[in-house]
Amino acid sequence: MNRLLYNFCSVAMIGLALFFIQSCSEDAKALEDDAQLSQTELRTILETDEISGVADNALAELFANNSISGKSINTNECYTAEYSETGFVATFNNCVLNGTDNVNGTLTVTYEMSNETISYIAAYEDFYVGTIKINGTRSFTINGDLNQNMISFSVTSAIEVEMEDESIITENGTKTFGFSFSEDLENTQFTIAGNWTVVYDGNTYSIETVNDLQGSLTCEYLTTGSMIVEKNGLEITVDFGDGECDDQATVIYPNGATEEITL
Repeated sequence: MNRLLYNFCSVAMIGLALFFIQSCSEDAKALEDDAQLSQTELRTILETDEISGVADNALAELFANNSISGKSINTNECYTAEYSETGFVATFNNCVLNGTDNVNGTLTVTYEMSNETISYIAAYEDFYVGTIKINGTRSFTINGDLNQNMISFSVTSAIEVEMEDESIITENGTKTFGFSFSEDLENTQFTIAGNWTVVYDGNTYSIETVNDLQGSLTCEYLTTGSMIVEKNGLEITVDFGDGECDDQATVIYPNGATEEITL
């Protein structure tokens, strides 16, 4: 989850930079396996963004190295990026971005800006992070109020992730991330809301946040909020707690049975 939070911050920092440029268990064990939500499954649901978010770090690298105005070609030691007025195309060759595994592949970004919002689409083509391959698109819409120290961005994903063992994870849907910044890092908060679907290992998980998932940058776990996970037609509720920083979540099954899961 630490890397996931870092990736959220990376995308948020892209948005801020663009704004500046633009302006300048109880009974659960009795259930059958296919009617349960395991620790591994919950991690898969929550951490797909961690996988694709590592690829998003490439966006931060490219935005940081170009003023996004005019046409230019930037040749780095491990990537080549060709910029235009509407976006850029970058090819990576064994790049290490912020301590990640080697990054290889092609990334195409198309963006547009207005006075209040910024939108861009990132298309990944056989994009490798180490041995993990990503294909598909992630569309970002960023809104910010610098006077109120707040920024939010929505991410609509249509991606396929192929793991080293050739297993496939797909994700489709939209999540909205919100950040409330503070000079005191401990008071910097984030929220996650949305609807998305993950398909993995023969199972389909449809997720809808009920109460916004919340956390702080000083805790590596979500601390409050809840979501409904529909697994193959069975609706399961996941509750992340009352604000305490811990690695526990409560899974509530339709029959009322509960189970504590370690994140």
